[in-house]
Amino acid sequence: MFDYERELTGKGYKFIAGVDEAGRGPLAGPVVVAAVIMPLNDVIDGVNDSKKLTAKKRDDLYEKILTKAVEYKVAVISHKTIDEINILNATKQGMLQCINGLSKKDYVLIDAVKTDCDVPSLSIIHGDALSYNIAAASIIAKVTRDRLMCELDKQYPQYNFSKHKGYGTAEHIRLLKQYGPCEIHRRSFIKNFVEI
Repeated sequence: MFDYERELTGKGYKFIAGVDEAGRGPLAGPVVVAAVIMPLNDVIDGVNDSKKLTAKKRDDLYEKILTKAVEYKVAVISHKTIDEINILNATKQGMLQCINGLSKKDYVLIDAVKTDCDVPSLSIIHGDALSYNIAAASIIAKVTRDRLMCELDKQYPQYNFSKHKGYGTAEHIRLLKQYGPCEIHRRSFIKNFVEI
C-alpha cells in the first residue's frame, strides 16, 4: 500500500494526494470524487480499497481519515451532468475540481483515470488497492455517496436507494420498471431497462 508513496517521498515529494471516485456504475444519483493528502508518518490501520471493507468499517475509517488528513476535497457531480457529458467526463470533471481545490499537493496519484492536472500525476490501475492515499480517497468518496443516497431514499422511498445505493441490482431494476424513473435516475443509463 505504500510503494508508490515511498518512491515519491524518496524523490522529494512531500504532499502526495490520492484521488478516487464512487458511483460510476449506478443507474441513479451522482458520482462522488474525493482527493486527500494523508500524513505518511501517522498511518491509520485498516485503510484499504473501500469495496473490500464493511459499511461499519468504512464509516469508522472515514472519521479517522478526515481527522488526520493534511487536506481533502470532495466533488459531487450530478446525474444531469453525467447525462450531458457522459460518466467518464463527469468523473474527470470531479477529479479536476478536487485536485485544483487542494492547495498543498505536489504530486497526485489517481485511481485508473488519466486526467490533465497542473502538478505531476500518475494513473494507477487498481490504485485503491495499491496506494494508501488513493484507498483513503476511495473511503471518503464511498461513504459520502452512500450517505447522499440514504438521504435521497427519504425523497424517493419507493426505489429503496438506501439499500442498493442506486446500483443496477435486480431489485432496483424491478422497482424502476414498476414505478418508472424519478428525477435522479441517469437517463443515459436506464434506457436499456425502461422507456424514457
